[in-house]
Order: sequence, then structure tokens, then C-alpha cells
Amino acid sequence: MITIERVPWEDPRGVALRATMDEEMHERYGDGNPGEAPEISAERSRVLSVDPSTVVTSLLAVDEDGTVLGHIAVRRLGDEIELKRLIVLAAARGKGAATVLLDECARVGREQGASRLILQTGDKQPEAVALYEKTGWDRIDVYEPYAETMPWSYCFAKAI
Repeated sequence: MITIERVPWEDPRGVALRATMDEEMHERYGDGNPGEAPEISAERSRVLSVDPSTVVTSLLAVDEDGTVLGHIAVRRLGDEIELKRLIVLAAARGKGAATVLLDECARVGREQGASRLILQTGDKQPEAVALYEKTGWDRIDVYEPYAETMPWSYCFAKAI
């Protein structure tokens, strides 16, 4: 059985999971695009960072023995509610933690008065794309702030 804990962005368990995600993303994407101007790489890093003041809540998926399996954050992005930094530990993948996290995000979004959620993922994350498609998300155009710095992004929305 997986339960969800709503925690602040600074919760050390969430911080640790996001560090694990950073390592995985570095393995997939490397240090940037060869020959790319440093200012473009810096802008991409800025765009991908999360301002804690915009975070409504972070969510942790926890199994029955208290082991944290996954993390996602819900933040305000302008007038939208955006999901950020979904990670499920490799050993826990395929056990439903991501789906439980996404379902709780929908509850948070409704509590915030949103009619839909949005998210961005990368072109080198086919597992994420498959998850979103399987759970009823619709592909949308790449939205700001990703359109200029990461036009290869895959963006999704889901009515709640």
C-alpha cells in the first residue's frame, strides 16, 4: 500500500529524491548541447530550476514500511498549476507510485481552483511520456518558459 505525504519543498527526503533525479537526468542529457553558447545553457538551467516560493506542496509516495518511493511538486506557473520533478526510485517503478502521485496532484490542483494541470518532460524520457499517455494526459504545445530554451520538450495537460 502506497500513501501520500504532503510536505514542504525543503523536506530532506524530497531534496534527496530530487538529487537522485538530477543524477539520472545528467546521465540522459549530459552537460548540454555541444557547441551551445554558455548563456543558453545557463538560461536552460534557470528555466528548469524551481523557485520554492511558487511551490504549493511537494508530495512523497511512501510504502507501508515508511520507505519513500517517489516525489513530485505542485507549483504555480503564472495562472497555471504545473507539476515538477516527478521521480520514482528505480526499484519502485511499475508498482503504481507515479500514478498515486499524479492522482494526488489532481486533488491539489482542484483545491487550488485549477481546471487542468500542465507539465513538461524531455525528449530523452520515454518512460515519462508513456506514463503520461497511459494516464490520460494530452500532448500540448511547448509552453513558456520552455519554448525558447527547450523546444524539444514534450508538454502535457490534463483536465481535472
